[in-house]
Amino acid sequence: MPSFFCTSVQRPLTRAMLIAGLFLSTTANAQEQTGTVLQAMAQSWAKDAVLKAQRAEGSNLRMEVTVGALDSRVKLAACGNIEAYVPPGSRLWGRSRIGMRCVDGISRWNVTLPVTVRAMGEAWVVRNQVNSGANISESDVTRGEVDWAEEQSPVLADKTAWLGQTASRTLTTGQAMRQGMVRPAQVFQAGASVKIVAQGPGFQISSEAQALSAGVIGQQARVRMDNGRVASGTVLDMRTVKIDL
Repeated sequence: MPSFFCTSVQRPLTRAMLIAGLFLSTTANAQEQTGTVLQAMAQSWAKDAVLKAQRAEGSNLRMEVTVGALDSRVKLAACGNIEAYVPPGSRLWGRSRIGMRCVDGISRWNVTLPVTVRAMGEAWVVRNQVNSGANISESDVTRGEVDWAEEQSPVLADKTAWLGQTASRTLTTGQAMRQGMVRPAQVFQAGASVKIVAQGPGFQISSEAQALSAGVIGQQARVRMDNGRVASGTVLDMRTVKIDL
């Protein structure tokens, strides 16, 4: 498995993509700028910016950049120097916009063009529909090629980030496993018998207790010990609660 998948949540390619003010300068002919020329300039700049960001991140995704056309009704005056930039609040990931502005001309125009950046690569995808609230097993998920940039939510690249977790909503076939689609699974209910492991400086003890609240791995649960004392601890597994003394 490529090193790109070593983290549970893959961050989007942001270092260079989020920087507004990356400039592309060109000398335009002394005539009206056509939408086709502007689109080609934006395409070249965006592709270069995306590839530079990809190299900086060391990702193995296959990047595809498509810049849309300028509204044909817009007429732009000739310009000697045009800058391309990412508008504030935007990034070159998924569906976005690229700004193109004239900084040396009779008319200082500023327009934006639509851009779609696709990041194709392998990821964990839903094999069979998983209903909301159901625990996710290996048989529910498989490997497949998806567009990582299709949604803003990061892809769950590490299997441990979703295996055994609970679906937070209905997951449909073909969906990439992403952050927000799963939540920690409940492993016991209030009233269940559990084992508590209490730790302190230089010692560790264990005993039986009764759960006073539902137990979710990694979260806090309340328990009543044999001596009647009530305490809170971290749920480790389907029967163990850790209490720090």
